[in-house]
Amino acid sequence: MTNVTIAIDVMGGDHGPTVTIPAALKVLKKHTNLNLILVGQPDVIEQCLNKHGIKELPPTLRVHPATQVVEMDESPSSALKNKKDSSMRVSINLVKEQQAHACVSAGNTGALMATARFVLKTLSGIERPAIITAFPTTKPGVIARVLDLGANVDSSPEHLLQFAVMGSVLASAVSNISHPRVGLLNIGQEEIKGNEQVKETAQLLAHHAGLNYIGYVEGNDIYSGNVDVVVCDGFVGNVALKSSEGIANLILYYLKQAFHKNIYTKLVGLLAIPVIKIVKKHIDPANYNGACLIGLRGIVIKSHGGANVISFANAIDEAVRQAQQNIPQLVHQQVEHLLQAPISQE
Repeated sequence: MTNVTIAIDVMGGDHGPTVTIPAALKVLKKHTNLNLILVGQPDVIEQCLNKHGIKELPPTLRVHPATQVVEMDESPSSALKNKKDSSMRVSINLVKEQQAHACVSAGNTGALMATARFVLKTLSGIERPAIITAFPTTKPGVIARVLDLGANVDSSPEHLLQFAVMGSVLASAVSNISHPRVGLLNIGQEEIKGNEQVKETAQLLAHHAGLNYIGYVEGNDIYSGNVDVVVCDGFVGNVALKSSEGIANLILYYLKQAFHKNIYTKLVGLLAIPVIKIVKKHIDPANYNGACLIGLRGIVIKSHGGANVISFANAIDEAVRQAQQNIPQLVHQQVEHLLQAPISQE
């Protein structure tokens, strides 16, 4: 794919255009074959562009009007029924109409998932889309993809099997892993541990010939580099995600505080700046922003609602990568085959 077009929900998120527009401009400077569509209220977008010195739109940037905004606390049903001209809905419509290869939104997660599922529909064989993103690990070049991270808070074992298949396909396609290692998140690695949902899911995964299932994994195993895909219910996954982000921010906070304690630690801090930058690069949640709503007939990337400019720019970059690799098509080609794989009787 030579040219990529991404629709940006400019109005979504905690900060709206004050973050999404400068992030879009930042990403445009990096990519020569990228076109962006800023979706939202034209007067608001124009004012923000003017503040950044954009008086006339370049050929790679255009504005698409949307009169409504989905609020961060709005119910998914209300957004579907009453916000048909919201920046979120219009952005997703542009993907369906093939005017854009992907869309990015920092808006209400529930509304985004409900709207995307209604507009784009799910792939054949998939009942529920899931939210998946990458987690850093201690092994260089190895990342763990975890799903679901909050789209489904009450998943059946059959749904978790579908998540495992989709995660395996994505890991194989993006990271070029022939047989991604799939683990099931649990409170222990022993077979006797876990609730009935987890135990039933383990049986399905263990007897599925199309998966490289390695068994139960615990929360700390996500970062070990010994598993490529971690499967869990959306309730558990979202707690794990937010806890991980909180710990990462806590570490960065204490590092900053330690180096600013007195004149001596400040001098040491100056010498340690290269090391601090390396640590921040690996654990800063902003560097991993951009979760995919996998299982849909189009690419939808969910950014953190409170994302800053750098973080939201990373979400746009993720949309570009997935559009270039045509992830929905890859998933579509393989997911039916894997779901139909024979069930072992051992």
